[in-house]
Amino acid sequence: MTAKVFIDGEAGTTGLQIRDRLARRDDIALVSVDPERRKDAQARARAFAEADIAILCLPDTAAVEAVGLAGRCRIIDASTAHRVAPGWVYGMPELPGQAARIAGADRVANVGCYATGSIAMIRPLRDAGVIGADDALTLTGTSGYTGGGKALIAEFDAGTAPDYFLYATGQGHKHIPEIMQYGRLSRRPAFQPAVGNYAQGMIVQLHLHRDALADRPDRAALEEVFRAFYAGARFVDVVAAPARLDAQALNGTNRMEIAVHGSDADGVLTVTALLDNLGKGASGAAVQNLNLMIGVDEAAGL
Repeated sequence: MTAKVFIDGEAGTTGLQIRDRLARRDDIALVSVDPERRKDAQARARAFAEADIAILCLPDTAAVEAVGLAGRCRIIDASTAHRVAPGWVYGMPELPGQAARIAGADRVANVGCYATGSIAMIRPLRDAGVIGADDALTLTGTSGYTGGGKALIAEFDAGTAPDYFLYATGQGHKHIPEIMQYGRLSRRPAFQPAVGNYAQGMIVQLHLHRDALADRPDRAALEEVFRAFYAGARFVDVVAAPARLDAQALNGTNRMEIAVHGSDADGVLTVTALLDNLGKGASGAAVQNLNLMIGVDEAAGL
């Protein structure tokens, strides 16, 4: 059976990558709106009515408006608008029981890029009791500039942006609410993201002190926690800590690699999540969720 899919916002960075993944498939029929009418509410409403599932690749406000146009069409929203909203299923299939929830959902909120890496590191440690809900956690990370949207991409294309800079230094990053909710945290983590002068690819880091963790686990013990949690995951690998991490190493894939670095003797450990911010952190995750919703192989087109 062929599923009809409408990508609302297909001209954007995430939308284009989703379209590229779906256009090659014979089990997907893409529903489109004439480029000149992409902001026409009536034309979009007709596309929603024709489609089985719509993927929203829009700014938050526009995504909320699109839901009002969608009627009974099932939705995957790639914006931040609905990630902690009641009635929406969180689109991170690797969480316990989440793949089944996504498969049966009419409203799925695609996981954010930094949230993908952050939750992937925090949730296994929470579920294993290694960290508590109110522990003081510190996250850092660096992403390619495509994660900043059209305006930031234009700055780098013009050569006017710095090669590397911190942002969201006021600790108000938009992914923090979903990190807390699905990382099962009650205390807000410190999170400092940065942007590098490369298009895509992401490393997220969780910094830990052994003496602040339950039972003071060493690196090997933490690795075992992650291996057990991701034993059945199709796209997450727990790997030995490399001497260097290349943020672009997994570009073009839906994969994520988790590693534990640091010194048992010195008592400081760092967990890293390596992923493509436009792949596993955006378009790849959306296609993975779509596959679950239409009942095909989770890895189809990925």
